[in-house]
Amino acid sequence: MEIFRGKRLWIEKRAIQLPNGSEREKVIVHPNNAVAIFPVDGDRCKLLKRFRFAVDQYIYEAPAGTIEPGEDPQKTAHRELIEETGFAARTIVPKGYIYTTPGYTDEKIFLFEARDLSPSVEYGKDEDEIIEVVDIPLRDLKRMISDGTIVDAKTICLIHHCLGC
Repeated sequence: MEIFRGKRLWIEKRAIQLPNGSEREKVIVHPNNAVAIFPVDGDRCKLLKRFRFAVDQYIYEAPAGTIEPGEDPQKTAHRELIEETGFAARTIVPKGYIYTTPGYTDEKIFLFEARDLSPSVEYGKDEDEIIEVVDIPLRDLKRMISDGTIVDAKTICLIHHCLGC
């Protein structure tokens, strides 16, 4: 049974049969899938300091965005990187994907590493995004994760996939 349908997600309640044969009623959130990009520029990376209304604070995170219906994830990564940072990448390398919270959503985020950056105005920023692009030394990322400066899960996973830290 559909509970809600919006532009970027829909929510349903349905009966689920578990592997042990029992049945339960569950609510599942179905957002569009997304991409997250780790832009590397020499020994530094570009992260966003961004206001997130759901947690009512600024957090550091990788550029990311929703895949439009029928859009290839790598094309989305190219577009979102420019929209959010003002930089294009000559090289975009797929780094796998993650499920964000599989306990209640089927959202998949495709991970990419971006290199060979150059300024671009091909796409503009979204009006509702409060974003500051911050250059961060790669050597500082592990500490920033450990001390809680970086708390965004997709960004932590992306850093791990790209740098192994």
